Amino acid sequence: MDTKIQRKIIDNFNEHRSVLDQTLSEINKDIENAGLLMSQTIESGNKILWLGNGGSCADAQHLSAEFTGRFRSERAPLNSICLTADTSVITCIGNDYSFDDIFSRQIEALVKKGDLVIALSTSGNSCNVIKALEKCKELNINSICLSGNQGGLAKQIANQNIIVPSRSTARIQEIQILIGHILIEIVEINLQLCEET
Repeated sequence: MDTKIQRKIIDNFNEHRSVLDQTLSEINKDIENAGLLMSQTIESGNKILWLGNGGSCADAQHLSAEFTGRFRSERAPLNSICLTADTSVITCIGNDYSFDDIFSRQIEALVKKGDLVIALSTSGNSCNVIKALEKCKELNINSICLSGNQGGLAKQIANQNIIVPSRSTARIQEIQILIGHILIEIVEINLQLCEET
């Protein structure tokens, strides 16, 4: 057994546990508030749009799919779109305009009053995420940003923030998926779409 590797495994688990505990104690209410806004959005017949880059892109697609598919139990699909999924649109906007515009231009085209945009960003500073949140503000569209690193620039723009108290990209992404799953469960409970277990 390689003790260096074993130490690395243990260190990662310990760091994850520490961030997990700190997140629960610091942003429990932020998660609840975001879940309420998401529930109100769906209940009013509007849609949730997701976005992010890199690992956050994959996580945004994952969480959006849990809405249109299902999470804990059988239920009707919920109105959810991920703005990272259409590669033709992304490459068209990136090529004809700028990579910084790939989300803001889609928001301008697709959102309507009452919709909700959820951005995932470990730093809270990605230019295309900032432009997307600014477009939401301009159009009076609600937005939530899941981030880390004290929220970055996004903290000042999004209507609501869920900021994982860590600077480690890996730990932030791990906790964001947990938060995302909790948010889906909150929506299902609020809309009475699943049985509480």
